[in-house]
Amino acid sequence: MLITHTLLKGTTRHTGLKITTRFKNSVILPVSLAALLSGCVTQQTQTQDQSSAGVDEALQATSGLNQKTKATDGSQADSPQDRLHKLQALQALNEQDLAQQGLLKHSVTKSGSPLQSTEPSAVPDYDLWHRLLQNFQMDLDVDNPRIQAQLNWFKRNPRYLERVFNRSERYLYHVVEQIEAKGLPGELALLPIVESAYDPFAYSHGRASGMWQFIPSTARYFGIKSDWWYDGRRDVIDSTDTALNYLQKLNNRFDGNWLHALAAYNAGGGNVNRSIRKNREAGKSTDFWSLNLPNETEAYVPKLIALAKLVKEADHYGLDFRSIPNKPYFTAVDTKAQIDLAQAAKLAEITIDELYLLNPGFSQWATSPNGPHRLLVPVEKADTFKKNLSQLPPSQRMGWQRYTIKSGDSLIRIAKQFNTSPQMIRNANQIKGNSIRAGKKLLIPIPKANAKHYALSAKQRLKQKQNYDRSHAGGKRVEYHVKSGDSFWSISRKHKVGMRELARWNGMAPTDPLKPGKKLVIWSKKSASSASASSDKRKIIRKVGYKVRRGDSLARIADKFNVRVKDIVSWNKISRKKYLQPGQSLTLYVDVTRNH
Repeated sequence: MLITHTLLKGTTRHTGLKITTRFKNSVILPVSLAALLSGCVTQQTQTQDQSSAGVDEALQATSGLNQKTKATDGSQADSPQDRLHKLQALQALNEQDLAQQGLLKHSVTKSGSPLQSTEPSAVPDYDLWHRLLQNFQMDLDVDNPRIQAQLNWFKRNPRYLERVFNRSERYLYHVVEQIEAKGLPGELALLPIVESAYDPFAYSHGRASGMWQFIPSTARYFGIKSDWWYDGRRDVIDSTDTALNYLQKLNNRFDGNWLHALAAYNAGGGNVNRSIRKNREAGKSTDFWSLNLPNETEAYVPKLIALAKLVKEADHYGLDFRSIPNKPYFTAVDTKAQIDLAQAAKLAEITIDELYLLNPGFSQWATSPNGPHRLLVPVEKADTFKKNLSQLPPSQRMGWQRYTIKSGDSLIRIAKQFNTSPQMIRNANQIKGNSIRAGKKLLIPIPKANAKHYALSAKQRLKQKQNYDRSHAGGKRVEYHVKSGDSFWSISRKHKVGMRELARWNGMAPTDPLKPGKKLVIWSKKSASSASASSDKRKIIRKVGYKVRRGDSLARIADKFNVRVKDIVSWNKISRKKYLQPGQSLTLYVDVTRNH
């Protein structure tokens, strides 16, 4: 004989790699256990404290029984050991019930309990997908061709979803926890998929950066810090908190309409307001689906709704998602001061790539001297990191090198040479201003490992992007140094490529400023033969005498006169290894048709 026990409706079970939607109302339990539960199990509508109290009362009542007490039907009472086993089963099941309601973070059924020794229970493991679904608040029954178009794309590209959800596993628990704390719709935890595919290093053509894709002006408005060392737009904790606060603010602005708020997050509140006002003046509906918004925004909201529908009804759409444990992936450890990231990874006994993925806000080889002085590490490595960090002498947090100032040096030049910042050199050497003297020694903070070791630092990520072979798409790789007056538009026209392509090849946005001397990699589609033929016809070579100025280098002079460094070296019989001295005379042979 079997009896059923009521479960919370509408949960979703994730078993192994498969999500199966469950709307069944009961779980089959053995009759012996059901009989025990019938007078003891608290109702699911009770709070956690009430439920725990029910278990405690049952324990107290049972503990007061005498071994020799007879049951009311005249049969011998259970032995103390039997009663203990039954009560352990009761408590385990009660905790499972609480977990189903989201009142416990995960199932705490104990190994060896009678619940596990009976036939397999149908109570599902409570994972992060369950928790996320319980926080869904938006209307997902809406039917619109734009939603269907997004659903069709996702169904055709299941591997994309697999990659994105796998990437999200580091961050999703934190995002869901913050959403719960603020009482926001659980669907917002899927928004970073729409924004960045959950890539904390994402950078868009609109200069938006990070998992939540903040543009510089919005970041400044919300007080997100950004400098050479650190970009808070990529920081997992800071960007998530700011994004959710911003979304809440937009929701309040649009009177609780989440579709309008989401559209505003993408297109700006002013654009959405104007569209609503125009529709209202024209006597049209002002719901999201009726507004005239940018194409990107008109696809943005449907994409989020489509993702939420897929997660909620994964089995219906034939999708398999890996179960994500309902427990924190990372925790924050106070570092108190700046530390080399290679050193930190070693102390935490994790790879430096893992450290960068958890702390993508740090752009260089070390944490920022101005903070935040914390590092996120996997939960299971936190104690190890704390212990090893406490035993590390302060002098070993960073690498240091003594440098003798040469004639013509500047703080900027030295900082670039050692991949650090002028401010770091000032701080380390107690320098005020920019004045330095040749012959004096400086203490320079340097990376403790080879540059390649910091593969996810901003410099190394740019190098990987620029070195990527794009010859399959046509074009010849050209290295170009930006000149005064250059723009993405003028350079792209010259090389017959798109502005966005050019910016993307160099990890930039088309609206980013271009500084003279900056190196760009271009997959030029300009005809080499016609260019050289045209160039040869117009070449007018002139001998030019040039006196080296303060701050000059061979590369800077070569760039200025459109010649090659090796030619300057050859013409003047000088060594590349020796520094140029202010006042030194050089002879150059310049094509005046190429210099403007």
